[in-house]
Amino acid sequence: MSTAAPDLSTRQLRAFLALADRSNFTRAAEACHLSQPAFSALIQALEQALGARLFDRSTRSVQLTPEGRLFEPSARRLLAGVAEALQDLGDQVERRRGRVHIAALPSLAAGWLPALFAEFRAAWPGVELALSDQLSDACVDLVRGGQADFALAAGGTRPADAAGLSMQPLCTDRFHLVCRADHPLAALARPTLRRIAAYPFVHMTRNSSVRQALEAALHPVAMNTVLEVEQLATVMGMVEAGVGISVVPTLTLYQFRRETLVTRPIPLPQLTRRIFLVRRREGSLSVAAQTLHDLVVARLGSIGRG
Repeated sequence: MSTAAPDLSTRQLRAFLALADRSNFTRAAEACHLSQPAFSALIQALEQALGARLFDRSTRSVQLTPEGRLFEPSARRLLAGVAEALQDLGDQVERRRGRVHIAALPSLAAGWLPALFAEFRAAWPGVELALSDQLSDACVDLVRGGQADFALAAGGTRPADAAGLSMQPLCTDRFHLVCRADHPLAALARPTLRRIAAYPFVHMTRNSSVRQALEAALHPVAMNTVLEVEQLATVMGMVEAGVGISVVPTLTLYQFRRETLVTRPIPLPQLTRRIFLVRRREGSLSVAAQTLHDLVVARLGSIGRG
């Protein structure tokens, strides 16, 4: 039959070690900033809790009993473990240590997040940052599975399959035509959908948020698709080579800043892509993750307000 472990306090352990080190009740009590009666009561309570006498007391000296000598290394380990745990917790709370994992759309991960990550690391260099640059569905799955603290995903109104998740809208991304500088559409300040549909078009794959937003807004008009690709960098290369034109979100325009290319806003109010911050409804974020979360909301949210 097992016996329940006694409840020991750190005050009792500190008192025990103070007496073990000094072999004198008066000096040990002073080291613990206690009166001698209060100190003696701590030692007595510890011995009662353990069911063993820890010290041999005489008028001349105080010595550890065999049981006291057996308990001493364990007491030191227990106190060291408590101190380490408190130090680790303090480091996490003060953001001297920690880890934050974000999932984000590749366009945001490459174009918008780097400056924010640099700002965060300058303030809290001890916090490890992890980033998964994935399409929206994969970002949401990482949050749902607990691998990512939160994600930046996209959707026309709200991302699909949001059960158990909080979807906070941050900003609305508009769309721009991108074409070669010598393309006929480059001369138009605000090209219409009818003009765009007449030319060969480089599309993103159907599971991308860009493609989904485009098809939802342009239906039933179909683009003259000549190529489907997965990466915006590939779109840029194909457009620059003259394979076709394309339509991309405002937050991705950094990839198309080339002398050979031009971008033009598309005057179509329903053609938008909403960016959401996705996190689990249940449970709280760590202090470090909450700090980065708040920084993302402040910075990316300001784009939506601007």
